[in-house]
Amino acid sequence: MSQAESLIETLKSQLRAQGKTYADVARWLALSEASVKRLFAEKHFTLARLECICDQLNLEFAELVQTMQAGEQRLQELTQAQEQSIVDDHELFLVAVCVINGYSFDEIHHQYQLSEAECIQQLLKLERLKLIELLPGNRIRRRVAANFRWQADGPIQRFFQQHIANEFFRSRFDSDSEKLVVLNGLLSPAGNAEWQQTMQRLAKEFHALCERESGLPIHQRFGTTSVLAVRQWQYGLFQDYKREAEAKS
Repeated sequence: MSQAESLIETLKSQLRAQGKTYADVARWLALSEASVKRLFAEKHFTLARLECICDQLNLEFAELVQTMQAGEQRLQELTQAQEQSIVDDHELFLVAVCVINGYSFDEIHHQYQLSEAECIQQLLKLERLKLIELLPGNRIRRRVAANFRWQADGPIQRFFQQHIANEFFRSRFDSDSEKLVVLNGLLSPAGNAEWQQTMQRLAKEFHALCERESGLPIHQRFGTTSVLAVRQWQYGLFQDYKREAEAKS
C-alpha cells in the first residue's frame, strides 16, 4: 500500500471513530455524496480537501500523518501485569514517563540521578515491554500509538489516585503557569456524552501541542499535567441532606 493510500485509510478510520459519514464529508466539501465516494474509492484528494476534512474533525494534518505512521502495530496499552511491573520499580516508572513524553537518552541522564548504565538497563526493560525500540547510539524510538493510554482502574491509574493526586492538588493554582476550573451543573446523559467528546478533543489538542513543541530544546519545555474529569456525582455531605424519597429515586 502506498503512503497516499495509507493516509486515506487512516482518514476513513478517523471518520468512523467520530461517527462521521460520506454525507458529512460531502457537505463539508460542497460535493455530492457520489463524488465523495468516488474520491475515497480512487484515493485521490487534493491537499486543500484533506485539510478541510481534518479541520472538521478537529484534527491537525500533522496528527493524521503521525497516526498513519503509527499503524496498527503500535502499542495502545499495556497489560495489568506490565503496568504493575512499572509501578513496582520507581526508576522504571520515571524512565517510562520520560520516554513517552519524548525525552532523549541524554536528557534523561542529565536531568535525573541515573547513571548511563542504569538508564540503559531501564530502557532495555521498556524495550521488552514494546514501549520503545533502543537504537544504536542510545537513540530511542517510541512504539506507542498516538492514542496510547494506561489501563482504566489499572496499576498506573491507581498509583496516581493514591500517591499523586493529593500532591497535584496541593496548590493554590494562582501562578501564571497554573489554572484550576471547577464546573458544576445539571446535564442529561446525552449532554454528559457530548461533554466527554469535548474533553476528548481537548486531550487531542494537548497531545498535538506537545508534538508541535517536541523540537524545542528540553530546557524550554516543562512537565505539564492537565486533569480532565467528569462524573455524575454529588458531594457526600449534600447526599446526606437529600430527602429519603428522593434518595431512593
